Amino acid sequence: MSPWYRYDPARHCLVLTLHVQPGARKSGFAGLHGDALKVRIAAPATDNQANGELVRFLSEALGVPKAAIALKRGATSRRKVVEIAGGPELVELLRSLAVNRVTSHGARVTSST
Repeated sequence: MSPWYRYDPARHCLVLTLHVQPGARKSGFAGLHGDALKVRIAAPATDNQANGELVRFLSEALGVPKAAIALKRGATSRRKVVEIAGGPELVELLRSLAVNRVTSHGARVTSST
């Protein structure tokens, strides 16, 4: 199992370790960054805008409501821990999206792995 995510069956949630890069041209998954999944966010890191865009992006990419996503640690840091309520099917969906690096516009980016 990869260190950047963990599924907790007792709490019925997925826990992610993310490295967030604010200020990107468009939001999207950008592969692994050490033991975290790198996510580029098309919002500045001021006034909590990047955190809001991160929640919106994850909600859209995973097909879950924004209310199902909670920022547990790292509100003011690039390294964040996010909890997403849902079933184990989220694990495979997220792994697929992270490997294929789907942008917020649905365009597939060629994987370098």
